Amino acid sequence: MNAQTPGAGADRPTPRVRPRTDGDIAACVRVLADVHRADGYPVNWPGRPGDWLRGASLLGGWVAELGGRLVGHVSLSRPGDGDLAPGLWSEHTRASPDRTAVVGRLFVAPRARGHGLGAALLRRAGEEAGRIGLHPVLDVVASDTAAAALYERLGWRRLATVEQRWSPAQVVSVHCYAAPGGPPYR
Repeated sequence: MNAQTPGAGADRPTPRVRPRTDGDIAACVRVLADVHRADGYPVNWPGRPGDWLRGASLLGGWVAELGGRLVGHVSLSRPGDGDLAPGLWSEHTRASPDRTAVVGRLFVAPRARGHGLGAALLRRAGEEAGRIGLHPVLDVVASDTAAAALYERLGWRRLATVEQRWSPAQVVSVHCYAAPGGPPYR
């Protein structure tokens, strides 16, 4: 039996966001494969998707469940070499890019959309960034219009759109965002 949201219909399961465990990685990879087939995210399928989800410089990872089934994921990391938003945020705020945390690996299974899980995952990563004194930022491929619409609906500020070379034969347009709020800008 599924837990229900008070006042919701009997067929509406309660969404839940919780910390990701190592035991969740296989289910996350299965959901990611569904997302990749449906939406093309990630643009380039990683050779080792479990390692890609764990990421380098990880500060935290969370999963979303709906009706007891894992249906979404988000992570928070220190800025890496390929992350553009931390540097752009730094230019806008005059604060060090080291004061940012990068939200990434955000996805929700196609069958679970419409329950607010993307927003809940994004909010959880942002809360953790704030808890540790960092400002959340992210990069998203410009062609992912649904993700960009979510960020903008939630008040994230687009810092810039830039071209990024991912390989000798692949140049991708990327939107860079910063979460609303943050430290004083001087």
